[in-house]
Amino acid sequence: MVVHRNEQGAPRVRKGAAGRRRRRRRESALVWWGVFAALAAAAAWWRSWRLALLALLLWCLYELVLVPTVCRVATRKGLSCREPARGRLFACTPRHQEVKNDALWRLVGLRNPARRPSAPDPNRETGVLVVSPAVRGRLGQADRALILLAAAGTLVTIAGMVYGFDL
Repeated sequence: MVVHRNEQGAPRVRKGAAGRRRRRRRESALVWWGVFAALAAAAAWWRSWRLALLALLLWCLYELVLVPTVCRVATRKGLSCREPARGRLFACTPRHQEVKNDALWRLVGLRNPARRPSAPDPNRETGVLVVSPAVRGRLGQADRALILLAAAGTLVTIAGMVYGFDL
């Protein structure tokens, strides 16, 4: 590796590259879907509802917590955040997580009980269009559908484990 140095002898950093770090490569979604397919095939082969419930629970866990996705919280300017996040329930930063938590509470028709109203900032910029948190935290249609499906699947799995089936 060749290190380029400036006149003072310090390593020269390419403009725009400062502050960036290399992101770890994520696993392929095909690996997860292969596991789900193998569990579903095994459940069908052995006619085991317990194994089918395990496959459903694993899929719900994957969709809610483990799926590699992007944050998708709208910034104050209205653009969607493209930073990576892990799971549909999570965001990239604590501030974006607050906005996403509010959106998840609105999804079930409630207000976030942990949310405290913030005092207006007297030094804020004016003359710039700022998108409100209620709009910023809207979940996309696909995210909404998959979160609701995964939540319903989790409830079905819990009910199946508690009550069982007589097959």
